[in-house]
Amino acid sequence: MIEENLKNIRSTMPEGVTLVAVSKTKPIPMLQEAYDAGQRHFGENRVQELEEKNATMPNDIHWHMIGHLQSKKVKKIAPFVHLIHGVDSFKLLQEINKQALNNNRTIDCLLQFHIAQEATKFGFSVEEVQSLLKSDEFVTLKNVRILGVMGMATFTDNEEQVRAEFSVLKAYFDQLKTDFSAELPHFSVISMGMSGDYKIAIQEGSTMVRVGSSIFGSR
Repeated sequence: MIEENLKNIRSTMPEGVTLVAVSKTKPIPMLQEAYDAGQRHFGENRVQELEEKNATMPNDIHWHMIGHLQSKKVKKIAPFVHLIHGVDSFKLLQEINKQALNNNRTIDCLLQFHIAQEATKFGFSVEEVQSLLKSDEFVTLKNVRILGVMGMATFTDNEEQVRAEFSVLKAYFDQLKTDFSAELPHFSVISMGMSGDYKIAIQEGSTMVRVGSSIFGSR
């Protein structure tokens, strides 16, 4: 079933869009099935679960931290994490830089924007990011690499609202890429779209989608 689901999803995705299989709460055999079907990008939203799965699964997997990340937990995933999607504060970015330095590596990150109408979602405003990128402190962060942006649309059946929110994130990306090309030389990723809305997200410019239930089934 998982192999079939992956095939079906990949057949709807254009070249250049990365599929992150959201494996949170799923048992190892299900991840292994996806791995055997060729999937290499997996997303987790809890640090402890991410640690446990990294210790068990093959070491060529690219692990994505897609949930809200507390600064005090960064050191647990710093040795191996491939991409941190939810950077939503300068304090967190500083801690990622510190732990990356401790592990003698550079950690790739996405800046999370608040594009939904739900107050429960985390993220920067575009003004906050502009201030951050202009700051003297940002220049000192040598062990983080900002690859792009991430955002989550409102959980709603209103497709036009979802499309509008995704288009806002794409506009933020374009604006930052233009205004801060020197500060952001690796800026290329727009992470938006999940099982229910990834096709809309791709139409609006997403280069990375985070799909869980459409691959592994509902909980």
